[in-house]
Amino acid sequence: MTSEAQALFIQPDEEIVRRFQQTGDNEYFAQLFARHRKKVFVACRGFFPDGGAAEDATQDTFLRAYQNMHRFHGGDFSGWLMRIARNVCIDQWRKRRPENEGGDAELTALPALDSPPDLRLVAEEVWQEMTSLSAEQRQCLELKIEGYSYEETAARIGLSIEAVKSHLQNGRRMLWLKMEGVLSHLK
Repeated sequence: MTSEAQALFIQPDEEIVRRFQQTGDNEYFAQLFARHRKKVFVACRGFFPDGGAAEDATQDTFLRAYQNMHRFHGGDFSGWLMRIARNVCIDQWRKRRPENEGGDAELTALPALDSPPDLRLVAEEVWQEMTSLSAEQRQCLELKIEGYSYEETAARIGLSIEAVKSHLQNGRRMLWLKMEGVLSHLK
């Protein structure tokens, strides 16, 4: 590895992204790929029990990131990449589901995972219970799950950072209280 390549591993993702955006040099994107490939694959593997499907989703994630790198304007690159991976997995899952489930219906169930069915039911219930939270709590939780920082969340929904933290804390607490009954039947 060249000394320049070694220096890139020390630099923050955002600096490497900036260099890629300025120069178009694919070596910079290759460095980002090397840093994040395993994390993206593990996330996709959690969505698809089939390793081949997870690898396809990983490749699609990096292809979309490469094609849309001009849209990244700072912030948490890893979070941005993981949001792309999540969207890729959802898109691939929708393409694979049986046709008789309806056209563009909302994602209402998780695909088969390598976990017991009870855990999938709990995950579905968590998402369902989130709809009963206040709009601010739900928005803050959803953006946090997607990898946004407090600052990014505050900017996106027009609240102070302190308000975001408060809504997150209260939303988590309310969600936990709602889920205690669901979790207790699993014991």
